[in-house]
Amino acid sequence: MVSTPLTALPVNMSCIRAAIQALQPQIVDWRRRLHQKPELGFQEFLTSQFVAEKLQEWGIEHKTGIAKTGIVATICSDRPGKVFAIRADMDALPIQEQNAVPYKSQHDGIMHACGHDGHTAIALGTAYYLSQHRDDFAGTVKIIFQPAEEGLGGAEPMVEAGVLKNPDVDAIIGLHLWNNLPLGTVGVRSGALMAAVECFECVIQGKGGHGAIPQQTIDSVVVGAQVVNALQAIVARNVNPIDSAVVTVGEFHAGTAHNVIADSAKMSGTVRYFNPLYKGYFGKRMEQVIKGVCESQGATYNLNYWELYPPVINDRAISDLVRSVAEEVVESAIGVVPECQTMGGEDMSFFLEAVPGCYFFLGSANAAKGLAYPHHHPRFDFDETALSMGVEIFVRCVEKFCQR
Repeated sequence: MVSTPLTALPVNMSCIRAAIQALQPQIVDWRRRLHQKPELGFQEFLTSQFVAEKLQEWGIEHKTGIAKTGIVATICSDRPGKVFAIRADMDALPIQEQNAVPYKSQHDGIMHACGHDGHTAIALGTAYYLSQHRDDFAGTVKIIFQPAEEGLGGAEPMVEAGVLKNPDVDAIIGLHLWNNLPLGTVGVRSGALMAAVECFECVIQGKGGHGAIPQQTIDSVVVGAQVVNALQAIVARNVNPIDSAVVTVGEFHAGTAHNVIADSAKMSGTVRYFNPLYKGYFGKRMEQVIKGVCESQGATYNLNYWELYPPVINDRAISDLVRSVAEEVVESAIGVVPECQTMGGEDMSFFLEAVPGCYFFLGSANAAKGLAYPHHHPRFDFDETALSMGVEIFVRCVEKFCQR
């Protein structure tokens, strides 16, 4: 497997304007305060209160309580123009932090282990800067502070609540601090960036009995094992080899003793793919496969299959905008990484289905500082130099899209 070295690249601070460099200590402070008070999805009450207090302090128009804890800030220029949106997620994860840092989580069993505290801080820095420099762009900027990205899909109810309306958003961008890329890089590409996320649970019902008398039973473990193997053929033999897809059985539970043939076996897992044309396919095909295996063995089954997130599909024109800005902020020859796809999922996809936009990765790992643990690890942390870089990129995107 080829991996990207996580040694930070040199950051040319001259590419970050003085006013944003001056904001860096504040942005770091906001991030660390948020890191100490992490909250799970749809429970970001302290986080949204903190955000709202800052927006109020700066005189920025905003609405709270959207999709329970979401906030939308609106910053208008004096001149009419396009409407541009920036999205940041706010929720944390049910992980016990193992970092020995002054800003360690104070909430037992909850941690910002994915960088959303940084996303919120970057969005706050962007909001503050734009509110102080309204003459530098035309039109309107909406900054969306979204709850519940981690598996609960907070983006969808925010879209349904109309955050992209009144005024109607012309384009949207968002970023993810990314410890799979080193500091000093930006991962941006048009088309599919992140995969659709679909999930399943299945119970195989057999007939239990004595481990020494198998002829009296229908062994749910044997049937389940055949199902696990058969599901792998969906990608291997039913999906176009040019299209990437993954079927993973992540859990398999059966049996209570070494000499008892299990009456039932339970499994669950996930399906990932990039091509939107496969929407609806995997659930139907999985049912066919499971049904066939069970019927051949005399077992029955119950399958629960659901779609969580669509794939993250970036608009070409907005991706070109982000790429052009990234080339101004980092060393374009090596700092802009186009091949940055991941089978991870993101509910930013709901925003991108509604309006053209681009989601991109901001490299944040620095192995020399010990800041290269992967996302969702109990020792995850990132190089905070990326915070002001994120603000600079957001601001430049606004200025280019909403030209005077």
